[in-house]
Amino acid sequence: MAFYTVSNVENLRICVVMVGLPARGKSFIAQKIVRYLSWLSIKAKCFNVGNYRRKAGSGHPDAEFFDFNNKAAFKIRQKAAEAAAYDMMKWYEEENGVVAILDGTNTTRERRDWILKICRERAIEPMFLESWSDDTDMILRNISDVKTSSPDYEGVDPDVATSDFLERIAKYEQVYEPLDREKDKNLTYVKLINVAQEVVINRIQTYLESRVVFYVMNLHIRPRCIWLSRHGESVYNVEKKIGGDSCLSERGFQYAKKLPELVKQSAGDADLTIWTSTLIRTQQTAQDLPYKQLQWKALDELDAGVCDGMTYEEIEEKYPGDFKARDENKYEYRYPGGESYRDVVIRLEPIIMELERQENILIVTHQAVLRCIYAYFMNVPQEESPWMSIPLHTLIKLEPKAYGTEVTKIKANIPAVSTYKEKGTSRVGESTQDGTKYQNFLLSIPESKR
Repeated sequence: MAFYTVSNVENLRICVVMVGLPARGKSFIAQKIVRYLSWLSIKAKCFNVGNYRRKAGSGHPDAEFFDFNNKAAFKIRQKAAEAAAYDMMKWYEEENGVVAILDGTNTTRERRDWILKICRERAIEPMFLESWSDDTDMILRNISDVKTSSPDYEGVDPDVATSDFLERIAKYEQVYEPLDREKDKNLTYVKLINVAQEVVINRIQTYLESRVVFYVMNLHIRPRCIWLSRHGESVYNVEKKIGGDSCLSERGFQYAKKLPELVKQSAGDADLTIWTSTLIRTQQTAQDLPYKQLQWKALDELDAGVCDGMTYEEIEEKYPGDFKARDENKYEYRYPGGESYRDVVIRLEPIIMELERQENILIVTHQAVLRCIYAYFMNVPQEESPWMSIPLHTLIKLEPKAYGTEVTKIKANIPAVSTYKEKGTSRVGESTQDGTKYQNFLLSIPESKR
């Protein structure tokens, strides 16, 4: 392999270069890394080479397009890789990017050497992340996911798509050069074998690289769902008070009785684990659910500090400066003696790591906490996440996919107060300008364009 300038291990900019055959979960992993880092306030972006290829007019290419002996097609694919790399470098310089993910197959050592060279010339530390698998069941599941969600197979008969995709993989296998302990010993890389069944790590040197490695070691790409629910309506909700550790209201208990039916309707016979906070209202909400339950202190509601137990009207009257400051920057604002949304995200990181390790989980917790968790899965900008509407008495189902997360909402049809506070007012209650309108708008946009 060619020798390039020695990297600076203190470099804060890294490029995660995906490596591997199609249907190995690369795009899924790439998108997850971006969501995770963005959620932690680290500026990250994914550059998918396939998207650039489609922009160049490849349309719905069949497997022959990916034959490395097809010189015309290879030229199109090479130009797509160059365009992705050009935009990536532009993003680093013009937008102060920190972590870019170059999402492509990058199956040959020649292609990886080229990426290494252009990164090192610009003082960007390349880190190769290979997803290698010989698990036939997993590969077929990934093919099933790709053929229904990839733009390459939009409108194509599923059987035809499967056959073509298998042939595409065969074309790549002819030239595939996996990362090798000896040949690539000077590279920084992590190799995931059958996702995280075995992990090979080489020359990880920086803090950011170690964070990425720790995160991907906790991932799996088996099909699973996550269900989210706020606790049932509480006495404090009815009294318009924030925080506290009050019991459920009468309607809140009705929701607790209804919740097992909603979960059964959505989850069927799936084996679930229930996670709640340590506060009374979440445990009362989950008390009739016939599943294993765990309590997490990290899932407790945002600590309102000196404002705990007060209404927004009381806060506005007693602490007008704080009330205004929170509206102006709700994500960063920290209640005196309490927490900010950023603080909640920090304490939720172990929850997210464990969520990624698990399969089917139902989380029963609080409004601010669910906003942060929902923002992670849906890649919602931090400054907007505190304004999302997460209504009471609604079960939310999240189904992670290769190209996004599918969302289903199931309402219990049990009345409850609204605890949503619009910006600039101390009143609670949603209107046509509230977070629900924003939420519906957000869910109508493909994740790749958010």
